[in-house]
Amino acid sequence: MQKKETIIIGAGLVGSLLSIYLSKRGYKVNVYERRGDMRKEDMVAGRSINLALSDRGIKALEEVGLMEEIRKICIPMHGRFLHHADGTTAFQPYGKEGQFINSVSRGELNCKLMDLAEKHRVEISFNQKCESINWQKNEVIFENTLNHELQTTNFKLCFGSDGAYSAARLTHHLQHDRFQYQQYYIDFGYKELNIPAGENGGFLMEKNALHIWPRGNYMLIALPNTDGSFTCTLFFPFEGEPSFAGLDTKEKVRSFFKKTFTDAEQLMPTLEEDFFRNPTSSLVTVKCFPWIREDKFALIGDAAHAIVPFFGQGMNCGFEDCSVLNSLIDKHNENWSAILQEYQSLRKPDGDAIADLALNNFVEMRDKVADPKFLLQKKIEAAFSKKYPDKWIPAYAQVTFSPQIRYSSALVNGRKQEAIMQEVMSLPDIENKWQQEEVEKIILEKLKG
Repeated sequence: MQKKETIIIGAGLVGSLLSIYLSKRGYKVNVYERRGDMRKEDMVAGRSINLALSDRGIKALEEVGLMEEIRKICIPMHGRFLHHADGTTAFQPYGKEGQFINSVSRGELNCKLMDLAEKHRVEISFNQKCESINWQKNEVIFENTLNHELQTTNFKLCFGSDGAYSAARLTHHLQHDRFQYQQYYIDFGYKELNIPAGENGGFLMEKNALHIWPRGNYMLIALPNTDGSFTCTLFFPFEGEPSFAGLDTKEKVRSFFKKTFTDAEQLMPTLEEDFFRNPTSSLVTVKCFPWIREDKFALIGDAAHAIVPFFGQGMNCGFEDCSVLNSLIDKHNENWSAILQEYQSLRKPDGDAIADLALNNFVEMRDKVADPKFLLQKKIEAAFSKKYPDKWIPAYAQVTFSPQIRYSSALVNGRKQEAIMQEVMSLPDIENKWQQEEVEKIILEKLKG
């Protein structure tokens, strides 16, 4: 096998995992990261959004033998724990019994992946910003962000895994005559907040759940950490009433939380400090094409398909990119022209699909999960799926617990199921007759169509 000298731009989650896959195959891999080494520096608070590791990401981590190690920093979340405006709470399981997603710290996971990469002889260079790529000479120019010195690095194979605002994508884009690019910002930003641990590291809320305070046009969520704390994220409009623009004093922030997220506010002693110290960040969707250049370059992860976090699939999708790419190396016997062509043709539709699914799930999380009719719909779906598991897998389960189903297929299936359920929910007196055989027959008939 020809050992390719491979460079990866970006040592985030996807770049680090990809370097492990390639290094285990005997590739000489060098990773260049714009930031400093997070293992030696204080991590920047305020931008983490705890990750929800689910089956697609787990499959990839298992393939490189890392999942056992990662399980030590995971907390299983078996469902959504809803905190309603009237003070009542409810629990909604994510899937069938035994199905769960995992809360994991982005920083901890990234550090573990970099450690493992270095154990597999990957070289990681920090404070190296991608300035430009010369496609004729196969060279990348990096600028050292500390002393501003430039260095030129040759490559035979290069991956851009440097996130939603990818420098590698930009230089690919600017030197491509038919590059298609679309970015879409929603009118909502996010801000990280904190619920500290209780006495002796105890959890002040249910540990094994993703907590949501759905409030119609906005929401607060909280994911557990291994130290007993919760990382909270407020998804909130930038402008209008209420909005980030309107909460401009500590008094307004405390008053708003006391009124709107009453039970959470009581657990947030540093609310005002967190609110004004942590940045208000935007949420972007990126779709682009092509992702590849001949047999020598590909975008991967958020650099190829940045999505909003409302389905918890950004990392899982990027990890699945790595897994698919790895399987294609075997299939095409190191022919990188064929590998990259099929990687793009497989993953581009899936990247677009999960982007759309994630945007749709924002409306569900902030609004519909508190709607009794929506909850009845989910109850009908769950009952039907339990009886006919070969005919109906709920859309959430297709995305989260079914790595054998492509995202693009899950989107098509989900739209068909939603159309059927809209007809079912419009039946007269559905609230009282949803368990009757008539409803089941209607669903079965519609599925044939």
